[in-house]
Amino acid sequence: MASTSSQPQQINVTDLDLPQLADVRRQLEEELSHLSNSFAQLRQAQAKFRACIDNVGQVKPENKDKTILVPLTNSLYVPGKLSDHENVIVDVGTGYYVKKSRAQAAKHYESKVEYIRTNLEALQETIQKKQDNMNYLVNVMQMKLQEQAGKTAKA
Repeated sequence: MASTSSQPQQINVTDLDLPQLADVRRQLEEELSHLSNSFAQLRQAQAKFRACIDNVGQVKPENKDKTILVPLTNSLYVPGKLSDHENVIVDVGTGYYVKKSRAQAAKHYESKVEYIRTNLEALQETIQKKQDNMNYLVNVMQMKLQEQAGKTAKA
């Protein structure tokens, strides 16, 4: 009676032929590309949250009633005046905004930066493991190519 297992069956890559190794290599390259893109996007998000911390820092009593540029979109700003230097409106995601004190807002964004930092570290480890797997796979492919070249040279 065959048992079913949720664990994927492990295959020794040295047992695969060159076309199979090439397929595994393509799959690893796709995974590495996807992980690297995710890493870059997380870094961008982290930079945006850091910019938010800086922006909250600019909301201070000495800037009350000064004219500032208020962003309506990423590329459209309109002049406005800072009337409340104690509170800011924070985008908490999915189109929801919450009024917070400057300290609460800074803490909110700092926690976001920290959360992304831990995810970046985990993702970096995964990328490194995939890169190590890729390097091992390339070495196996080179070894198999040399074996084939040696066999054809003898024939």
